Amino acid sequence: MKPIEVTERTRVRRGPKKASYDRETIYEILDEAYVCHIGATMHNSAAVQPNFHWRIGDRLYIHGSSKNGLFQSIIRGELTCITVTLLDGLVFAKSAFHHSANFRSVMLYGKGEVVEDPDKKQYALDQMLEKFSTGRAAEARKPNDTEMKATVVISFPIEEVSAKIRTGGPIDEPEDLDYPTWAGVKPVTTLIGDLVPE
Repeated sequence: MKPIEVTERTRVRRGPKKASYDRETIYEILDEAYVCHIGATMHNSAAVQPNFHWRIGDRLYIHGSSKNGLFQSIIRGELTCITVTLLDGLVFAKSAFHHSANFRSVMLYGKGEVVEDPDKKQYALDQMLEKFSTGRAAEARKPNDTEMKATVVISFPIEEVSAKIRTGGPIDEPEDLDYPTWAGVKPVTTLIGDLVPE
C-alpha cells in the first residue's frame, strides 16, 4: 500500500502518541463506520453535515442531493474536511479531570471530484448499498433517470489523512489512586440488528 504522507494539516499535535498514519488502520476505521461529518464553506460560512460514506480502493465516496448547498460548494472546488469517529468506550477515572473516551477517528482533507460517468456512478452507488448489506445492490430497484439526475456522487482521494486512536483504561494522578471511588471503562458498541420487515 502507498504510504500516507503527513502534512501540516494532518499532523496530530495534541496527543501525538495516539496518531496513526497507517493506511490499513485508516481504511479499517472508514469501512467500519457508517456516518461521517462533512465540513466546508457554504455561503461564506462554515458548515458541517452528517452523511453516509463508503470506500472504493483509495477513494472515499459521499452522495446526496445535487441541490444541496454544501455539496454545491464542494463541487465548486472548496477544500473539504471529512471526519469519522467510532466510540469504543467511556473511560472513568478517579478524578473528574481525567475522564476520557476510547475511540478511533479519521480526519481527511481534500477536494472532491464528481463522478460523472453513468456506469461509474451506478457502480459507486451499488457499493454503498453493499456496505449496508451484502447482495442488496442486486435486490433493490436501480435508480431511474430522474433519481440519478437528482443525486450527486463525489469522491475524495484518501491521501491527506490521519487517524487518532485511544485505547485502555483511565490514567490517574498517583495521589488519586487511593481516592474512594470506582474507575474503569464502560465499553460502547454499535450493534446492527436483525431486519424488521416492513
